[in-house]
Amino acid sequence: MILASQSPRRLELLRGLGIDPVVMPARIDERPRPGESPTALVARLSLEKAQSVWEGLSTGERTHDVVAADTVVWIDGMVLGKPPSVEDAMQMLGSLSGRVHHVSTGVCLIVPGRVASSAPICYSFVETTDVEFYELSDAQAEAYARSKEPSDKAGAYGIQGRGRLLVKRIDGDYYNVVGLPVTRVLRELDRLHGNDRLVVGALSASQR
Repeated sequence: MILASQSPRRLELLRGLGIDPVVMPARIDERPRPGESPTALVARLSLEKAQSVWEGLSTGERTHDVVAADTVVWIDGMVLGKPPSVEDAMQMLGSLSGRVHHVSTGVCLIVPGRVASSAPICYSFVETTDVEFYELSDAQAEAYARSKEPSDKAGAYGIQGRGRLLVKRIDGDYYNVVGLPVTRVLRELDRLHGNDRLVVGALSASQR
């Protein structure tokens, strides 16, 4: 498997299931287009990432699956990126306080054709999880913002870290909020290959 992402969290999720992909980050323009919705944005970027990496592979390397993903946090139709400062993190956290927001991950999978001469199969989907925050006091928002954890996190929080203390409930896939709906990824790859090799292998790995 080739992971077209430099996200350490996506890599950790796959490794936790016994899969050690080759990491090949894609180099694309990730700026949103005018009027582009958050879900349309992640769908397009994940597709462009997967295609960019696939096209850069040699013929011999095109025996591997390519997994590309892009995740955004959004509320009221507005995407919240990574906060450049403590003040920006506090502002983002304030906008999420006591409200439901959304985390959407676009995933694009490219797998080799089942016959050597056949074209590769490209499949995309978008997974969205709704996340509700507790009402945050100014002291809570500032303490978390100054913890440095939000600095490299879209939406200024990481649900797998201290940011879990901000979350009241989620509706959907927890791992999607971390950065990759890994269960669906493996099941879709198995479906595209016409077997259940990845899921069976991951279940076996988890029992060792």
